[in-house]
Amino acid sequence: MKNGFFRVGAAVPRLKVGGCRYNSDQIIGLIGKGEKAGIQILVFPELSITGYTCGDLFHQETLLDDAKVQLGRILEETKNSSCISLIGMPLGIDNQLFNCAVAIQKGRILGVVPKTYVPNYSEFYEQRWFSSGRNALRDTIMLCGQEVPFGDDLLFEDEKGEMCFGIEICEDLWVPVPPSSFQAMAGALVIFNLSASNEIVGKYEYRKELARQQSARCIAGYVYTSSGVDESTTDVVFGGHAMIFENGSLLCESERFLIDEQLIFSEIDIQKLMNDRRKNTSFMELWRDNVREFRKVKFEIEEFEAENITRYVPPHPFVPSDGSSRDRRCSEIFAIQTSALAKRIRHTGLKRAVIGISGGLDSTLALLVTAKAFDLLNIPRKNILAITMPGFGTSDVTYTNAMEFMKSMDVEIREINIKDACLQHFKDIGHDPSIHDITYENVQARERTQILMDIANKEGGLVIGTGDLSELALGWCTYNGDHMSMYAVNASIPKTLVSFLVRWVADNMLESKAKEVLYRILDTPISPELLPPDAKGEINQKTEDIIGPYELHDFFLYHMLRYGAAPGKILILAKKAFEGKYTDDTIKKWLKVFVKRFFSQQFKRSCLPDGPKVGTISLSPRGDWRMPSDAVADSWLSELESMQE
Repeated sequence: MKNGFFRVGAAVPRLKVGGCRYNSDQIIGLIGKGEKAGIQILVFPELSITGYTCGDLFHQETLLDDAKVQLGRILEETKNSSCISLIGMPLGIDNQLFNCAVAIQKGRILGVVPKTYVPNYSEFYEQRWFSSGRNALRDTIMLCGQEVPFGDDLLFEDEKGEMCFGIEICEDLWVPVPPSSFQAMAGALVIFNLSASNEIVGKYEYRKELARQQSARCIAGYVYTSSGVDESTTDVVFGGHAMIFENGSLLCESERFLIDEQLIFSEIDIQKLMNDRRKNTSFMELWRDNVREFRKVKFEIEEFEAENITRYVPPHPFVPSDGSSRDRRCSEIFAIQTSALAKRIRHTGLKRAVIGISGGLDSTLALLVTAKAFDLLNIPRKNILAITMPGFGTSDVTYTNAMEFMKSMDVEIREINIKDACLQHFKDIGHDPSIHDITYENVQARERTQILMDIANKEGGLVIGTGDLSELALGWCTYNGDHMSMYAVNASIPKTLVSFLVRWVADNMLESKAKEVLYRILDTPISPELLPPDAKGEINQKTEDIIGPYELHDFFLYHMLRYGAAPGKILILAKKAFEGKYTDDTIKKWLKVFVKRFFSQQFKRSCLPDGPKVGTISLSPRGDWRMPSDAVADSWLSELESMQE
C-alpha cells in the first residue's frame, strides 16, 4: 500500500429470523454496494445468514443445511467481487456447533474463525447451542466443496505482507484479554468484530468505549458491527450499531434503530498504526510470556488510491475541531504550562520572573502563563518584570499592544529601547546599519536576550522563554537570541494552538479591558519586527510571507513527527485538509521549505532550554526528538522532486 490507507466497511443488513435465503439476498446486495464504494474488507453481524435469535432452531438440520446452501449462493453471486466479506453463520463440525465468521473473496472461502468466548449469563444462553472455538478438533474443514483453514488461530495477510487483519466475535471483545490482543501482537493491524449486541439502557456508551479502548490498546483499527432491529424482539431488542475506530479515534458510526439497511465505511491508515507500534517498545512485552502460534491465510487485494480518502483530515491537527473539546484541551494545556513554571520557581527559590513583551502572540501567552503561576504561588504579580524593548522594526501597533497588555496584567513594566545599543554594536563589529541582512536582524534579537539575562541576574529572577514549537521546527529564531531562556513555557505549543490558547484565556479568565487588548493582538500579523516599518509605519516583515503559512507548517510537522509520514503522503493529506484554500503547487512549495529548514536548523534544537512537554509532539533533545544536527534531507527532498517531475 503506497500510502498506507485501507478502506473498510461495516454492514447492518435487513433480516428475517431463520430466513436464510432472504438474509443471503441482503448480504449479496450489500457486498455489491460495498464493491462499488471501493470497500476492501466488509464485515457483517454475527450469525448474519440465519439471524442471531434463532434459539433452539440452531438444533434443526434444516436451518444448518440451508445456511450452507445460501453461503454457496453468496460465493457464486459474488465471485467477481474483490471485496473481502466476513459473514456470520453456524457450522456443525465434529459433534459440535460453532458460531463462525466466514471470510470470502471472489467465490473463495479464505478461512473460518469460530467464536472463542460463548456467553451464558443474563439474557445470553449461547452455550445451549454453541461450543468455544478452543474445543475444535481439527484445523481445516470442508465447506461448500472447498477445503479451508478453520480455527481461532487464523490471521489474514495480503500477499505483500503489508496488511494483516484478525477476527473476533461479539463476546470476545468483552473479556479481560480479548483474542484481538494476541492477534495484534502477532501482526494484525485491523480487527473485525461480528456482533449481536442487544440494546439496554447505558450499554451503548459502554460498548462504544470497549471498542475504542481495544483499538487504542492494540494500536489497531477496530471495525465493529451488530445485528439490527429485525432480530427477534421476544425478549431483547437490537439496534444495528456499527463503528470504525483507529487507535482510539472514532472514524465513522452508524445510527441505531433504523429500519433500513446500513453501510458505513472509512479508511484506516495502516502506516500510521505501524509507526506507533514501532515507537511503543512496550507493545510486544506481553508476547514474551504468552506466545501464541497463528496461521496466516494469504489474500490478494488491489491497492487503494489514497487520493480518494473520504475520512476527515483536520487542517489544524493540534487543535480539537469541536468547541467543547477545544475548551477542555486549552484548559488542560494552560494548567500544564502554569504548573510546570510554578514548580521551576519553587525549585529555584526565585521570587521574580523576567519576560520580554513584544506585543505578539507568543510573548502574550508566556506572560499569561507566568501571571497565573505567580497567582498559584501567592507571589505578587508586581514581581514579574515585563520588559518591552523597541527596536528598528517596532511598529506603533505592537508597541501599543505591548504597553496596554502589560498594564492590564498588573506587572512591573520596563521599557528599554535597543536602538543605540545595536548601533554601537554595529560599529564595534564593523557592520553598515543600512544593510538589512541577517546580521542586522540577529544583533537586535541577541541584544534583547542579553538585556533579559542580565536583568534576571541583577534582580534575582528567571528569564521566561516565549518561543513556540513551530518556530523551533523551522529554526525561525536567533541562535542564542530569542532561542535561549531559563525556562521555555511555550516550547511544545505550535503556532496554530497559541492563538486558540490566547483566545481561550481572553474569553475565560480575563476582564473586558484585558480581553480587548488580547483580541487586538490576535488580529496583528505575525512578525519578528527586525526590519524597519514601511512608509505607512506598518509592519514590513511578515513571517508567513517569508517562510509560509504556519497552519501548513504545523500540519507538516504533525504528520512527519507524530506518524513518520513521507512527503508524498503528507502532500495527499494536506490537499484533502486544505482543499479550496491552497493549490497543489503552493503546498508543495512550502513542504519543500519545511523539510529543508527542519533538517538544517536541528543545531538550534540540540541545545534548547528546559520546557514542559504539553502535547504528543516535542522537539526537546532530552525527550521526544533526538536527531543529529548534521543529518541530511536528501531522501525527503528526492521524493518531493520526483513528485514535482
